[in-house]
Amino acid sequence: MDFIMQISERIRGLRDALDLEIETMAQECGVAPGLLLDYESGKTDIPVSFLHRLSSKYGVEMTALMFGSEPNMHSYYVTRAGQGIRVERTGAYSYQDLAAGFQNRVMAPFLVTVEPTSQDTPMTLNTHEGQEFNFVVEGTLEISVAGKINVLNPGDTIMFDARKPHGLRAMNGKSVKILAIIS
Repeated sequence: MDFIMQISERIRGLRDALDLEIETMAQECGVAPGLLLDYESGKTDIPVSFLHRLSSKYGVEMTALMFGSEPNMHSYYVTRAGQGIRVERTGAYSYQDLAAGFQNRVMAPFLVTVEPTSQDTPMTLNTHEGQEFNFVVEGTLEISVAGKINVLNPGDTIMFDARKPHGLRAMNGKSVKILAIIS
């Protein structure tokens, strides 16, 4: 939860620095003002899709919003095995940013771990601008894109329009690891 509070403070700080009303930022980022207030207060988990939209809209590095540090590499950036910046966001997902130090990214690569949940638990759907590419590294993944369910196994990939509602679920009671690239 401390991680969410840190991001909340950075979102609130960005809005203050830009001298924007809550309603203005909410409208420009496609969320209800009450939801943006919840994000700023740390009451609600903040989807990566929202951070991507916010960073794109206001020209702020997503890494700065997520981790509080500005990337400084512009020619290349190496992430050694197991060394990407980790984000434990919810009980369902955790992210490892694989290019956190690279400036002006046009895509964001993450190693995502999807934890198993009950099949009765509704899948959380997200939308964001751009495209998304997922490569299943291990486990069996159920992915919904625009209402269509696909089951992917290790080595399978999917690329989709990220403006379409999409969500992930680990299958067979085991964690799933995917390489997710968001543009």
